[in-house]
Amino acid sequence: MSRLLPTLLIASMILSGCAKPKPQGFSGSITLVGSTALMPLADAAAKQFMAKNPNARILVQGGGSGTGLTQVSSGAAHIGMSDIFAEEKSGIDASKLKDHKVCVVGFAAVVNPDTGVTNLTKKQLIDIFTGKITNWNQVGGADKKIVLINRTKGSGTRAAFTKYALDGNEAIESTTEESSGSVAKMVAETPGAISYLALSYLNDSIRALKIDGIEPTKENISTGKYPVWSYEHMYTLGEPQGLTKAFLDYMMTDEVQRGPVVEGGYIPIVDMKTSR
Repeated sequence: MSRLLPTLLIASMILSGCAKPKPQGFSGSITLVGSTALMPLADAAAKQFMAKNPNARILVQGGGSGTGLTQVSSGAAHIGMSDIFAEEKSGIDASKLKDHKVCVVGFAAVVNPDTGVTNLTKKQLIDIFTGKITNWNQVGGADKKIVLINRTKGSGTRAAFTKYALDGNEAIESTTEESSGSVAKMVAETPGAISYLALSYLNDSIRALKIDGIEPTKENISTGKYPVWSYEHMYTLGEPQGLTKAFLDYMMTDEVQRGPVVEGGYIPIVDMKTSR
C-alpha cells in the first residue's frame, strides 16, 4: 500500500497539470447602436462589464433612435437603443423586436443663459417652437431673437420632446444637430438659443427651463409631476442570446441601476411611481 501511494500522488499531479483551466466570464463581441441620450449610460455599463469580462468586446455607437431601430431590425446591430417604442417608428416591424426597458430618461427645454428666462408655460414653449413667439422679451426675457436648434428627424429625443412637451406640434424648420452632445455645445455657444436635451447632458453652460413652474428633476419625473420623459429601450431581434443576453441582464443589476443609471442622471424603472 505504501508503494502505491507515491504512484497515485504522481498520477494525480500529472492529471492536474494537464487539466486546462476553465475560461472565466463571457467572451465575444456585440454592437449597440442608436439613441445618443442613452449612449452615456451604455458606455459606462459596457466599460464595467468588459472590466469583469476581459474577453468580451462591446461597441457603443450613436446615430439616433431611428437608426438604432433600423439597424437592429436588419440584424446589423445586436442591440438597438431607442428613446421611443418601436411601434412609433414607421417602417419597423415591431413584432419581430424584443423590448428591454433599462431605465427612464427625462428631457428638458434648454437655453443659453443670456435669454434671461428660467420658466415657460407649455403654451409659450409650443408657440416658440412653432414660430409664433420669436423674441425672448415676449416671454419676460431679454430683448434677443430666439434661435431654435432641433435634433434631426429620426431622433428619439426629438420625438419624445415633440410628443410630451409640445403636445404633438411639430417644430418649424431650423438649425438641426445630429447628436445630444452637439446640441449642448451649440446652445452654450449661440446667443438666444433654445433646444432640448436628456437630463444626462445638462451642464453649467446651459440652463434647463421649468415648464409651468415644474423643474425637470428625477423626483418630479418619478412622481408624475413633470411630464417630459420616456423609457430608454434596448431592443433585440427576437430573444437575446449569449453575450447580448448577458449584457442586458447586467444592465438590470443593482450595480448598474444604482451606479451608472443614477450617476448619469437617469432614473431606475423601479423608482418610477408612474408609468406609460
